[in-house]
Amino acid sequence: MSKYEKSKRFSSVWSESTTKAGQRRSSGSSQGGRRGQARPVKKFNPSDFIKKVEEQVAAPVYTPKHAFSDFLITEQVKQNIAKRGYIAPTPIQDQAIPYLLEGKDLIGSANTGTGKTAAFLIPLVDNLITKKTSRVLIMTPTRELAAQIQAELAVFKEHTGFSSALCIGGLNINPQINHLAKDPAFVIGTPGRLKDLEQQGYLRLSKYTSIVLDEVDTMLDMGFLQDMKYIIAKLPQNRHSLFFSATISPAIKQVMDGFLRNPVSVSVKTRQSAENVNQDIVTVTALTKLETLHDLLIKPGFTKVIIFVRTKRATDKLARQLKERGFEAAAIHGDKSQEQRKRALALFKNNTVKILLATDVVARGIDIDDVSHVINYDLPQSHEDYIHRIGRTGRANKIGQALTFIEQD
Repeated sequence: MSKYEKSKRFSSVWSESTTKAGQRRSSGSSQGGRRGQARPVKKFNPSDFIKKVEEQVAAPVYTPKHAFSDFLITEQVKQNIAKRGYIAPTPIQDQAIPYLLEGKDLIGSANTGTGKTAAFLIPLVDNLITKKTSRVLIMTPTRELAAQIQAELAVFKEHTGFSSALCIGGLNINPQINHLAKDPAFVIGTPGRLKDLEQQGYLRLSKYTSIVLDEVDTMLDMGFLQDMKYIIAKLPQNRHSLFFSATISPAIKQVMDGFLRNPVSVSVKTRQSAENVNQDIVTVTALTKLETLHDLLIKPGFTKVIIFVRTKRATDKLARQLKERGFEAAAIHGDKSQEQRKRALALFKNNTVKILLATDVVARGIDIDDVSHVINYDLPQSHEDYIHRIGRTGRANKIGQALTFIEQD
């Protein structure tokens, strides 16, 4: 059967499956945001899940206009950049850093893996050293991304004397309160926890003169719009504002217009993360779904697998079922504590377990090396979510594999 015929045959299955998924979500299953808001599942043809990669697609070569030594930054920051192992700036770093050193508001459009985090951390650390700014607040959609930024910051601020506080849910709030009492130069957090700390009087947002909103599209997708508006309203009018979003929807533009003052725009067009991913569908029934997954996981080549599941409860259930069958697996979702999520990611990254079960909380922004397969055990909510999911494989000059389960009645 040709792939066209296969796509045509299962188009009705996809339509029915997405409709049922939307009904299940609207009836109370929670995923992603602070308030567990359900998003309608978009209908799209399963041909979007089928693609054969013949050979590795080379990324276009970019010739930077600057070297790191060209930037007007302090010697200590240059040393820290060298210690990080950076040699030449990526496109987003090359284009954004000069504007940010000048204190210009910026709209950055760049995907994960482009060096975006360093593009804003390097100039912000330098601006603190040169006293162009006094304190920095960085707001991100997920705990994992906030922790990644904190880890990256630790390198760039080395030997500067600057302290930082990580303010995210899933961790005991009291140590975060203690860190804030020491008046750190950097605060990195998720919208819900930042709002909670502000309302309790521990975080004075009016003191932060440089603000980064990172992955705004994801924050809106996760239901953080009102928290974002609340926090923005508490910020000082005279501030340096940085705004990063892969897409600009009308809702995002509304936030952007109320946040920025005469911004410059830097857009780094990158190839789709799916370009180097073989994609196919696997037809199952409710009765055969688990057995089919089992049969796949025991095949050679399934060396490091992320399995995406729609809900938190279903993720835990599938993790138990796989462990009962002898598989070593870790699970991550929004109801796990931050320590549990951190431990699960560490076990997967260091190959202690070869299977990570996850809701979409890890689909965006998390860098995990050498993922051989992504399996969509449950259908994604949209094609954009699908692209983010399968972007966890096919990285670092390797061809990845993505399989999507399509249920038949």
